[in-house]
Amino acid sequence: MSRNAVVLSELGGIFLLMLPDADGKVRIGFLRICMKMKLAEGLEIRPSLIEGKGCFAAKRFSRRRKIAEYTGERISNTEANKRAHRRRLRICAIDDRWSLDGSRGGNGTHYINHSCQPNAFMKIAYDHILFIALRNIEPGEEITIDYESTLHSDKKRCGCGAQNCRGTINRV
Repeated sequence: MSRNAVVLSELGGIFLLMLPDADGKVRIGFLRICMKMKLAEGLEIRPSLIEGKGCFAAKRFSRRRKIAEYTGERISNTEANKRAHRRRLRICAIDDRWSLDGSRGGNGTHYINHSCQPNAFMKIAYDHILFIALRNIEPGEEITIDYESTLHSDKKRCGCGAQNCRGTINRV
């Protein structure tokens, strides 16, 4: 960035800049800053057999112990519903007013896929979304939860491959 550049606004890593040039003219421009995501400790992101990318254990997680906290941009549920048209949703509701969009400022937990036979569950406590192991999870295992209810259509098919697969992500 130029020494004289002025940041007019920023949204999700995209900056609107005012750039004065040598002639005294002012130009307006956009700059996108891509930052490497800081993963929650003990997690790694890899291709998943369930869907796209998945969140995998890089260390052992004991039964009933916290795996990680979901992080992301805090948005209203009204905004969450506006963003619901995206093919891959990374939004978790905190309560009836607020949600977190893990695709913006997430720590890798937004890659936790759905499974009808999960090895973890989500717990909301004091406006924090936590992932807890249902059983011991060994390094290399994909971490999954049962989404139960999402902003996706109730027709969204499940690809978990579990013997007890109900066929859809949402419990209908």
